[in-house]
Amino acid sequence: MGLVKIIDGSEFKTYFAGVSSGTANVAADIAVNNIVNEIIAAVRSEGDAAVRRYATQLFLAGFEKSVPEKFEVPLELAKEAWESLAAAEPELAAALIFAADNLRRFATLQKGQFRDFEEEILPGLFTSQRIIPVEKAAIYVPGGRFPLISSALMGLIPARVAGVRELAFASPPGTNGLPDRRILAVAHLAGVDRIFALGGAQAIAALALGTETVPRVDLIAGPGNKYVVAAKRMLFGEVGIDLLPGPTDVLIITDTKAGTASAEEAAELIAADMLAQAEHDPDARARALVPDREMVMLVERALEKRLERLPTAETAHTSLEAGGLIIVYKSRDEAISIANEIAPEHLELQVSSPDEWIPDLRNYGSLFIGALAAEVLGDYSAGINHTLPTSASARFTGGLSVRHFLKTATTLRCSPGKDHAKALDAAETIARAEGLAAHAESAALRRDSTP
Repeated sequence: MGLVKIIDGSEFKTYFAGVSSGTANVAADIAVNNIVNEIIAAVRSEGDAAVRRYATQLFLAGFEKSVPEKFEVPLELAKEAWESLAAAEPELAAALIFAADNLRRFATLQKGQFRDFEEEILPGLFTSQRIIPVEKAAIYVPGGRFPLISSALMGLIPARVAGVRELAFASPPGTNGLPDRRILAVAHLAGVDRIFALGGAQAIAALALGTETVPRVDLIAGPGNKYVVAAKRMLFGEVGIDLLPGPTDVLIITDTKAGTASAEEAAELIAADMLAQAEHDPDARARALVPDREMVMLVERALEKRLERLPTAETAHTSLEAGGLIIVYKSRDEAISIANEIAPEHLELQVSSPDEWIPDLRNYGSLFIGALAAEVLGDYSAGINHTLPTSASARFTGGLSVRHFLKTATTLRCSPGKDHAKALDAAETIARAEGLAAHAESAALRRDSTP
């Protein structure tokens, strides 16, 4: 049907070199940069007045639904939103509690990997590290076509588990001047200290710089549009950030049956997961690595059939036509090489013997092992975080986790001894080689005064 591009593995390098990864290159978008630079400069000098002015401009242009009289939302309204949701949508409330509990369990396990220690690495040289939570953090969650209630949990729970002392939350206002009621409810479920009805680059600037009514935070996490991402990138250094997320992507690797009863069943799972990615937005990228042309035909047929009854078919169809890709590989080594080069946000390993593949797969945001491990579980309820590196940035970083809200601070304690003296000698020698005389004298003074 020609819905997605079909290539052989041998063509991949040429094809991949000539196409975009699917993520807007914010750094190269001069128009976006100019707008965001202007917003940041205005918020820096004018505070709340600038935030309100830009919010009003977005409202008049139809991009925001209201401009609230006060940016801060009373915590009682979040509590009321949760109670209302629990009464009106008990199944959703139960699902959110389940997801929050799993996220909390996983974040707690992650935090356990970070520990304080002090070790005497040589006689007289005591080195240590302290794991210190960020004091103030903010989680930003966009509104948009689909209010991402799950993204609120993904940001807030790890921050709370990390021990952030003051946790703020910001999301664009609806017509009533408040964030989406479900997002507000999740903010209460996760536990926040302050809530703000703010959206766009001006929200990021306000949180990074501080205004009369919006506190300056130490770190901002959460997804957003190209203006939000540009603001995070430009303000990094004045404030910590998690990632610079772009449109979502998935790569699904399969073999003949993918551990399922038949190739047809495997193709149905692949098609379902490609569409789950493609329905996000037209820039989303859904890709698959398959072993032969027969599987290509089965996946294409399944995509076509599922699109016919999909409520989000228009968006998914546009996405697949723009960047959908099925690659036919000749060997496991070729498939692994391609996967590592793509460095997908989500990598699904729907193969019969996944443990044989895992050791050589290095570049991915999250890995979903086996046909039962649907990527959608990572999106919502299984405990791992869905805020992940996009645009092949999985080559050098991982996804949002408790570690983003923790600092590793090091310490040094010394006692007299020959190894302490050796360290001072080495420091003096290196300092003189660099031409830094005061450094050298600082070391020499301690050496000469040590009994």
